[in-house]
Amino acid sequence: MLLSNLNLLATAPGGVARLRELILTLAVQGKLVPQDPSDQPASELLKNVRAEKDRLIADGKIKRDKPLAGIAEEEKPFGLPHGWEWVPLQHIGYTQTGTTPDKKNTQMYGGGIPFIKPGDIYPNRVDYDNEALSQEGLNDSGRAAPAGSLLMVCIGTIGKSNLISRDCSFNQQINSITPLCCSPEYVKLYCRSPYFQGEAWARSASTTIAILNKGKWEAIPFALPPLAEQSRIVTRVEELMRLCDALEAKGQLEATQHAQLLTTMLGTLTDSETPKQLTDNWHRIVTHFDLLLDRPEAVDALEQTIMQLAVHGLLVPQDSQDEPASELLKKIRARKDKLIADGKIKRDKPLPPIAEDEQPFALPQGWEWVPIETLGDVGTGTTPSRDNAAFFAGGAMPWVTSGETGKPFIAATAQHVTELALAQTSLSIYPVGTLIVAMYGQGKTRGQVSELQIEAATNQACAAIVLVEPSLAHRSFIKLVFEKSYDKMRELSAGGAQPNLNVGKIKSTLIPLPPLAEQSRIVTRVAQLRRLCADLRQRLTASQSTQAHLAEALVENIA
Repeated sequence: MLLSNLNLLATAPGGVARLRELILTLAVQGKLVPQDPSDQPASELLKNVRAEKDRLIADGKIKRDKPLAGIAEEEKPFGLPHGWEWVPLQHIGYTQTGTTPDKKNTQMYGGGIPFIKPGDIYPNRVDYDNEALSQEGLNDSGRAAPAGSLLMVCIGTIGKSNLISRDCSFNQQINSITPLCCSPEYVKLYCRSPYFQGEAWARSASTTIAILNKGKWEAIPFALPPLAEQSRIVTRVEELMRLCDALEAKGQLEATQHAQLLTTMLGTLTDSETPKQLTDNWHRIVTHFDLLLDRPEAVDALEQTIMQLAVHGLLVPQDSQDEPASELLKKIRARKDKLIADGKIKRDKPLPPIAEDEQPFALPQGWEWVPIETLGDVGTGTTPSRDNAAFFAGGAMPWVTSGETGKPFIAATAQHVTELALAQTSLSIYPVGTLIVAMYGQGKTRGQVSELQIEAATNQACAAIVLVEPSLAHRSFIKLVFEKSYDKMRELSAGGAQPNLNVGKIKSTLIPLPPLAEQSRIVTRVAQLRRLCADLRQRLTASQSTQAHLAEALVENIA
């Protein structure tokens, strides 16, 4: 049943990790390998463990323990096969909690006894070389566990564990169990099982850091199989985990190959020199959509490619009848001069054309490179003094912060300012349609662009771009350019622990400006293709959700 459904489990989201968990779950429930009635039962094994423990106590090698009561019927989390026994973890060996000898006493350290800390324990190894105790340190206050013991972190990253292959000491964040007459490898896989890990966390206490004390840890129920079956389980788990490794490597290889193929195919689009060539290359990709666009990151890459084609003038054909961008710039200049004359914006200094060696890429006939400040007025805002409650209390004017630029439009704000703040500070009110660019903020905020759907003021972390050309197509195209330039805008950030943009950098942002009619065609085509991308993402999400539910049902059915 397990092997016949490997493909479904492995290809579901997070499938290989779930498969590993399922293997361990089946193993500790006695469902992974068949039982053999000739095996000596676990009840006899426990007698051997007790006898060995008593011998070690008599020889003074370990301290006498206080045996815990058995596992009550209501405490048993699941049924066990015939010949298995439920016992507290403590009953399969002897347990210890580590200590740290006095760090100020250098004679305690520097010897040949590895001193293990949580950071030294990895899934596939233990690092023995970071720190060591001397024999004096071990004799004074150290804890020693022999090779074959399991170390488990019980403070902080609870549950992290591995077997040690050398005699070791360890600090107080770690508990150890040394199995007696049992398979250490079986103990390891059991303690890594979802059941045991869940119990460890459930029994921990937490204030600022999670802590699982030794008493609660060693009382966790342990499903003990006959010794011969332990060996069969370990062998089968190792086989299946190697298979998981292969599935994981195959998935990573396929992901790498897929990314390379996608990059190559999308590269043919961006390398197209004419709209006709782009159309031919586009049709080639469309015929392989099912292969190329089978994961969300591929759709994201396609959408970025669409935006790149748009701002390079390759997404829609040019029309020689369109009025060139140079004429649009003249009209914008005239409107700007009128606004200046009317006192609505400050006088600017007309800028020279962009030199050829400053142009990021070649543009189609009729397009022009211009700084964004040529197309409108670029300003910013401020934060009124928080010491004056009258600047905020009861305010009605929306006040935008950089954190609110994460969505395409701003229709409401979390904070508002008062008329007094507008009158007594340098705040400006920006009209509907203003483009807001985040200049600094947390995470990936810098460079985000949004559009006001309300009149609003902003704080000093936002640049506000008020375009002179009033058409919706023009505003949408400029917004598209800023979206495509998001990564480039972040590269312009400079300095400090929180790098930021500034108004000067925003003003100098170069815009590849098409004729106004072509801007409209571009915006319409981009909107169509982005809707296609949204549909693709929705289908992928639905498909992955269905696949995940099927895998979940299969796991529950098997377990």
